[in-house]
Amino acid sequence: MQTATSRDAQHGVRQLAVGPERDGQRLDNALTTLLKGVPKSMIYRLLRTGQVRVNGKRAKPDTRLTDGDMLRIPPIRTAEPHEHEAPPANLVASLNETVIFEDKHFLVIDKPSGIASHGGSGVSHGAIEILRAARPRDSLELVHRLDRDTSGVLVLAKTRAGLIGLQAAIRAGEVTKQYLCLMVGAPAKAKFDVNVPLRKSVLQGGERMVRVSDDGKPALTFFREVEAYPGTRLMQATLGTGRTHQIRVHAAHIGHPLAGDPKYGDREANKRFRELGLHRMFLHAAHLGFELDGRAYDFSTPLPDDLKDFLDALSASGGGERRRERRRR
Repeated sequence: MQTATSRDAQHGVRQLAVGPERDGQRLDNALTTLLKGVPKSMIYRLLRTGQVRVNGKRAKPDTRLTDGDMLRIPPIRTAEPHEHEAPPANLVASLNETVIFEDKHFLVIDKPSGIASHGGSGVSHGAIEILRAARPRDSLELVHRLDRDTSGVLVLAKTRAGLIGLQAAIRAGEVTKQYLCLMVGAPAKAKFDVNVPLRKSVLQGGERMVRVSDDGKPALTFFREVEAYPGTRLMQATLGTGRTHQIRVHAAHIGHPLAGDPKYGDREANKRFRELGLHRMFLHAAHLGFELDGRAYDFSTPLPDDLKDFLDALSASGGGERRRERRRR
């Protein structure tokens, strides 16, 4: 992306020509890279107020950039390189140990809960910043994201070809994404799907909130029971689409929110779960698979110890209930 000559430059406004390396990239993701050190809440505010423009027009955060587009960025102070604090060495070392796969195109980690995918909104260092510190010679970009609380498979691209190829496969619905989650209560069926549209809002401050809405985007999740526990069900959730907070909102919509979900969950149930040792949302990205250039990629990670320990505590709290539920299936 190159800066174009413009009278706006006299007033601190930048006119940037989008190059082929950003063709197909979301506008908000491009701005996060271009405006290093600027909080995401500020980036979304610039977009919401129309101060960032694409080809002279207002644009939404999910606008896809095209090679040759002109991007207007208003004057805004970004952090200088020396202002960025390096991630703690122990955090860099520990996250680097979570790598489960690497080739010339991709780096895949089993992301721990509590680490955001990227920095911003009060988070100094996300997985992408930490891994860039661990691997300064690599050019790493996030292909997709996981919520901070969500653990599991997270794919980063090492090449532009890998980034564009996998993101195109995600948009085309050619990527399998499966999660393990714990639903509060017992759904009527062991296998079912939820097919209701979702609408995303960005609240003041940059917080994302999603709700079911007839004018939202199509959203489809396939749920299958894995195991029954007292008052809960361990479910496999396969994404038919990839909307923000999709599994969480679909689960809450049918009356069985995810255990530990602070935004869409059951407050009283979450309180009981905390007493049994659940200190985060029970959602784990267990599997991701796709094909690229004739090669099949398939990544899986098991439930982390904190979630397995909670299931053991939950099972013990119900006495023989878990065994009876198993026999009824």
